[in-house]
Amino acid sequence: MKFGALEIDAAEGAILAHSVKLPDQVIRKGTTLTSSHIAALASHRVTEVVCARFEAGDVHENDAAERVARLAAGPGIRRDEPFTGRCNLFADQAGLLLIDETAVNELNRIDPGLTFATLPAYSAVEAGRMVATAKIIPFGLPGRVLDQAEDRPTNAETLRIAPFLPLQIGLIQTELPSLKTSVLDKTRRVTEQRLALAGAKIIGERRVSHKSDQVARAMTDLNEAGAGLILVFGASAIIDRDDVIPTAIRIAGGHVTHFGMPVDPGNLLLLGEFRNRPVIGAPGCARSPKENGFDWILNRILADLPVEQDDVTAMGVGGLLMEIVSRPQPRLPASADGPAAALVLAAGQSRRMGQDNKLLALFDGEPLVRRSVRVALASKASPVIVVTGHMEDDIRRALEGLEVIFAHNPDFADGLSSSLKRGLGEVPAGAAGVLVMLADMPGIDAAALDKLLAAFDPAAGQGIVLPTASGKRGNPVIWAREYFTDLQSLSGDTGARHLLADHDAAVHRVEIGQDVLIDVDTPEALAAAGGVIGDKP
Repeated sequence: MKFGALEIDAAEGAILAHSVKLPDQVIRKGTTLTSSHIAALASHRVTEVVCARFEAGDVHENDAAERVARLAAGPGIRRDEPFTGRCNLFADQAGLLLIDETAVNELNRIDPGLTFATLPAYSAVEAGRMVATAKIIPFGLPGRVLDQAEDRPTNAETLRIAPFLPLQIGLIQTELPSLKTSVLDKTRRVTEQRLALAGAKIIGERRVSHKSDQVARAMTDLNEAGAGLILVFGASAIIDRDDVIPTAIRIAGGHVTHFGMPVDPGNLLLLGEFRNRPVIGAPGCARSPKENGFDWILNRILADLPVEQDDVTAMGVGGLLMEIVSRPQPRLPASADGPAAALVLAAGQSRRMGQDNKLLALFDGEPLVRRSVRVALASKASPVIVVTGHMEDDIRRALEGLEVIFAHNPDFADGLSSSLKRGLGEVPAGAAGVLVMLADMPGIDAAALDKLLAAFDPAAGQGIVLPTASGKRGNPVIWAREYFTDLQSLSGDTGARHLLADHDAAVHRVEIGQDVLIDVDTPEALAAAGGVIGDKP
């Protein structure tokens, strides 16, 4: 293919390389120029265009893309019609995408103009999901390039879908006094969501004491009920091949095939076999809907793919799925001042108060914002960060003399989330988390904050601490550093309620009392709590 500038008189039959905008029309790139196009260009005094002209043996980009896509598509893959040098491939059924990576790499090394991109290997896909695309960069390729692509011995089943099987699943959850029923219920819901894409269903669940003999009996019971796969969630994590769950597998007559995997989260996963059926001892992270190593193993089994020890140990590259705050991180020095910083949000406009700023209301002669910040300073949280916005100068005067870090939010009118993001940016790298505190809760005291801080333990799975009053959730909430990215994604004036639902397994609830529910958004609420605006009663 020849490429370059052509005089208008010599451009008929060539392919336009760049769109040309005329007063009455646009001739788009990729257009094969006709005599009408040439006349239109000449009428507007266009004398030269950049074009491509095919030589003998060249193949048009669409035909070339379709040929590449056809040779790569294996069972369960369908091709779309090619367009602008691209041909997309889609899954015809739900399953795991299997890729011959050697074949894909060989294909991409034939010629720079031929490109082939895919989803990651072993991606779980639904029917209709785009899984790959063949894109030809120039307007055409020499036929010899496509001949070379088609002559490769590695072409067979470059891509294929291993279809999911609608397995019947047996679920076992062990119990200890410290494990709440709500966690078990959430675990089942999350597991059902994971199984939905494959059409697999839980046919029976057994909740038993965290004892090997009881787990073994539950396994036998579920196997006899027809379970093709047994999932075991322990109330306590598996830490050894002789722990409760692997021992239960052996008592039942099965065996452990592998323990541990180089995927984080997911390290403490166990694989076993019982009566020719797979058993997975789930790591604690599998209680969360976020992707973890459990998904990688579960999906392979649901697609009827063998999972051997070598398969598991080969998962380390790409196996770091997220930064885990509970793991030691050399670049994050331990906080010398406490487990979490305190973030006091004091930027709001108090719209429901009319012309008055509720944070300057007096409680026992002290401005509410000063009272709130003083409570934070008296707790074990450190440092204390105050986000200002509306009436910044007045808020700062009310806090004069207190040792806090100020963070001004110029976008305070955008809502609470903007202040939260601004404050998170000031949390020291050494802090394991942040206690997010509203400045308009007069009933909160340092003892309540310290009770929450005492419960904060990311390493024990208590990375979110939520105060309650008779079971009803309130504020303030402590968040481990692991969740800062999620908090940064919030927008508008909405809080983090949906994040609490997403990470329910990590939420530790602490009963504090009615004060965690009381804020003062209206003049009536302010008066009822004992506050006054200036000299007003």
